[in-house]
Order: sequence, then C-alpha cells, then structure tokens
Amino acid sequence: MKQALFAENNKCVLCPHNCIISEGKRGICGVRINKEDNIYALVYGRPCSIAIDPIEKKPLYHFFPGKSILSFGTVGCNFRCKGCQNWEIATAKPEKTDKVSYPPKKIVETAKEKGCDMIAYTYTEPTVFYEYMIDTAKIAKKQGMKNVIVSNGYINEKPLRELCKVIDAANIDLKFFNNEKYMKYSSGKLEPILKSLKILKEEGVWLEITNLLIPGLSDDLKEFEEMCKWIKENLGEDVPLHISRFFPHFKLGNVSPTPIETMEKAKVIAKKYLRYVYLGNVPYESNTICPKCNNLLIKRDGYNILNNLEKGCCVCKEKIPGSW
Repeated sequence: MKQALFAENNKCVLCPHNCIISEGKRGICGVRINKEDNIYALVYGRPCSIAIDPIEKKPLYHFFPGKSILSFGTVGCNFRCKGCQNWEIATAKPEKTDKVSYPPKKIVETAKEKGCDMIAYTYTEPTVFYEYMIDTAKIAKKQGMKNVIVSNGYINEKPLRELCKVIDAANIDLKFFNNEKYMKYSSGKLEPILKSLKILKEEGVWLEITNLLIPGLSDDLKEFEEMCKWIKENLGEDVPLHISRFFPHFKLGNVSPTPIETMEKAKVIAKKYLRYVYLGNVPYESNTICPKCNNLLIKRDGYNILNNLEKGCCVCKEKIPGSW
C-alpha cells in the first residue's frame, strides 16, 4: 500500500471519475481506499500477472517490431466494460492477489534477467496502479529501457503529463466515438479520452489506437468514419489504427463475433483517412505496407516477424513513422 500521488483529502483526482471516497471506502476502480482522509493505492508492488510478450501483442506494430517486452499489471480498473476479456482480474479485489511484494526495482531486474529492454504496463488499466507504474518506469528509464502503456486513456491531464515524461509508447483503446455508448458500455465518457490522445501526441509519445468493432454496439460504420476523420485531423494520418474483431466475453457472451465482411468494410473506410490500418484477430491482415509504393515492409505471420525496412525506410526511400 502506498499513499496516492493525485488526491485531495478524500477525493481521488487521478482519473475523470474524480471519486469522493468516504472513510474506509474505495473508488470505482476498487483499489484506491480512504484511510483517515488520505487516499492509498492498495496494489502497489502487488502484480497479479507478469509475462514476457511479443511487442505485437500490445498491439504496437511501429515500435521495435519483433522484440520481446516484459508485461505486468495489477487487479482493478476504472471502467466496467461489458465485454471485458480480462474481467476476472479487472474486477478482482486486491485481497485476492498474492501478497508477495514485487517492488518496482524487482520488476526492472526481472526484465533485464529475461533479456527484455522494454516494460509494458498492461493486462488491466495501468492508470489504477499509477504509483507502481511511474516508480517502475522511472527506474527503467534511467537504465535506458523503454516504457509502454496499454490503456483506456481515462486519466486526468496532470497525472498523464507527468507520466509522459517516462513513457515512450502507448496503445489507447478508443472504444466508441459516441459518449452515450461509452457511458452505457464502460461507465466512462468520450471527451476525456480524446483529450488524452491529444496530450500523448503533443508530448511526443509514440501512439497507436485500437478500436474494437462489437456487433450492434460499435459497428456503425458512419460513426466509425467520423472517428477516423477525427484521428486524422487531430492526431495525424500516420497514427496506426488497429481495428479489432470482437469475440464473446463476460456480459456479452451472447453477442456473435464481428463478421469478417464488417472488418473489411471498416478497413476500406479507415484507409481513406489513415495510412496504416490493421485488422486484429483476423489472419493475414497485419502486414505493414509502404503507403507510397505498396512494397511489403513488415511481414507478420502470427508473432513471427520479417522486417524489410532499412533504417526506417522503404526501398523507395519513403520514411515510415515509428521506432525501428
């Protein structure tokens, strides 16, 4: 347990929920508690999952492709997504996790022992274990390592800008381009996430976006096109977009997987605005193609990577944005 960095007496100001937490009670995330008018993080140094992943699994396709990254997360989340694929840990209580201490320094040491020079804060929502994340990221940064967040983007401006000082790349899950749907599906709001995307871009963090197409919820292609247009106008056409296929999870177990036809239509629309568009959970749709000459730049067969880039450029000399 550690005292929260962004709190005002009994109010947590880490994320846009801005929870006012009574004595002995917890915020929406379930992992931040009020004790004597101070807010404490219950999950500090207590990961629920640690693993070595390919960077492509985050997904990040323009950030050191083919490399391995140490990934970890704690229980808790500041969203309540009805189709969450990690709901068992997102909704779990800190008391149910292993009480063995795993401090930031040990996370970094473990990464180095496993031959990883990158760390991902992921699995659940890293915002809720902010203190654990930023302490780890600071140590990693000093040792020349890269830090990556996989996030829903629901975080207030001040803590996000502070985090940007030590974060190198982010994949943000932009679930909907509709506030009402965000409220109904995730118990969050759209505008703070759009603001987070702008801040990440402004602060120079490498940014990729994931959008999950859920049949009957987020597969309105007119709304999808508005989102793609917003990304281009506010973040630029070089931001990679991962359009992810939905499979039944949690409270949406009765919803069918996204039809491949819908995925393909969405990709055609996205390509009108963005230069790098990928389909997730769809075979053979993850290659990086040069937008100038259509040359195959990075071939992805599952997590097997063939990188044809030369110093970040295609043979036609087109520079491909990202970190290679």
